[in-house]
Amino acid sequence: MLDLPPFHNETALDYRPGSRERDNLLRCLAEMRAEEVEVPVVVGGERRMSTETDAVVMPHRHRHRLARVAKASRADVADAMEAARSARLDWAERSLDERARILLRAAEIISGPRRARLNAATMLGQSKTVHQAEIDAICELVDFLRFNARAAKQLQKIQPMSQDGVLNSLELRPLDGPIYAVTPFNFTAIAGNLPTAPALMGNTVVWKPAPTQLLAAHETMLALEEAGLPPGVINMVAGDPETISEVVLAAPDLAGLHFTGSTATFLKLQRGIADRLGSYRCYPRVVGETGGKDFIVAHPSADPEALVTAILRGGFEYQGQKCSAASRVFLPASLSEEVFAALIPEVRGLTMGDPTEDLSVFLGALIDRKAFDKVMGYVERAREDSRVEVLAGGEGDASDGYFVRPTLVRVDDPHHALMTEEIFGPVVSVCVYPDDGYSHTLKVVDEATDYALTGAVFARDREAIREASKTLRFAAGNFYINDKPTGSVVGRQPFGGSRRSGTNDKAGSVFNLIRWTSPRAIKETFLPPHDHRYPYMGKEAT
Repeated sequence: MLDLPPFHNETALDYRPGSRERDNLLRCLAEMRAEEVEVPVVVGGERRMSTETDAVVMPHRHRHRLARVAKASRADVADAMEAARSARLDWAERSLDERARILLRAAEIISGPRRARLNAATMLGQSKTVHQAEIDAICELVDFLRFNARAAKQLQKIQPMSQDGVLNSLELRPLDGPIYAVTPFNFTAIAGNLPTAPALMGNTVVWKPAPTQLLAAHETMLALEEAGLPPGVINMVAGDPETISEVVLAAPDLAGLHFTGSTATFLKLQRGIADRLGSYRCYPRVVGETGGKDFIVAHPSADPEALVTAILRGGFEYQGQKCSAASRVFLPASLSEEVFAALIPEVRGLTMGDPTEDLSVFLGALIDRKAFDKVMGYVERAREDSRVEVLAGGEGDASDGYFVRPTLVRVDDPHHALMTEEIFGPVVSVCVYPDDGYSHTLKVVDEATDYALTGAVFARDREAIREASKTLRFAAGNFYINDKPTGSVVGRQPFGGSRRSGTNDKAGSVFNLIRWTSPRAIKETFLPPHDHRYPYMGKEAT
């Protein structure tokens, strides 16, 4: 049995000027900027291009095409499901060790020779800064691949008790059919983890990446294939999401959905599965992570300087396009003047631009026109609302890239749409509460939205921390004390939330992997009985 070394998180490179990693990245950025990649449908190892294609563009320069993406037809999707079926038996019969070896090799390829290219693809196609790309596309993805292998081995060690004459064991089987992995635009790591986690456990997968993430998804698929992933284990399809999902969900042997994305899309997919529940050979497992309206609550004892840093990083990194982004802040009146005095000029000073041309910028562009229009819609309503004060930002320009300035607003009503609805952009709303209203504010934080993904409390008073932890126990699946509510690290903070934020199956933990296995209990009796009669059945002596 494979004995893996202790897990450690991949070290993030810092890309200082003059460093080797910076030079390699700049070279890759120039090469990929100058080419237009063909991204095929991958079915059973076969690469299929089509006459009907979509374009991947740079969000920060949306006239620049990076890739031409094949749109999967109904036949392509049906073939992808069939390829997953065909590959299933061989893949399931391979040992966990053998499957793990392939994914561990993929981790070495991604952290080594393909590091610069996958980072460049993420920066160009998703408008991430070099730091955000490095911690996502490389460190987190590599961590998922390495950690999951070790976590799966730990699951394998969980065995039932045996006794003299009877040997009991538990076998980790895959589920009863293909898995449908639907992945988001904002994290290359999530896009890589959602198909590979079920595959590690012996399942085969049909993977539908987000259209705006396909350049990095293509690079991820190339790394998996280079690592030796057999054809048909993971099949990548792109195109019309309605068509793809309709074909996949109609398959009688669909065994699971692994999803990260919007709440609305998750609800639609769940309804599609529920409507067909009687036609499936098994009950499909549904694992999903959706939206968030993530909070920072500051107690009067909070450290103002640490609080300002948490709001800036937690609210505005990657343009606020994180499901964990700190989008609502509750600030005590006694700290408000000091915090606003420090925070407002910092927000106004955050640098924004093309993160592939200027590696020093703090923000890039929003992912596409739809996202830009949505965020600017909230900003415009904020400007027109007498109950809202725009303290910084509020400007947008989509002429070249989908840029929205980091926006800070003050909202007196904690139930206002800006405080309860997911915006998914660089907009942070602050509600000031009276110092003696801390307990009431905690209850409002818990009850004001249906989301329960991440949240943070800032306090130096231990009793205030204890009260927040108790009151907000069900308000966040990932709860942070004196730290921003973003940036969970594999192996340290397993990620996921409940309520309308998802099924809380915790990516990067055994809790997720266990969802992709169907255990079989095996009992072997060495000397089985030869007489069906029990002692109590004997006749009384006369």
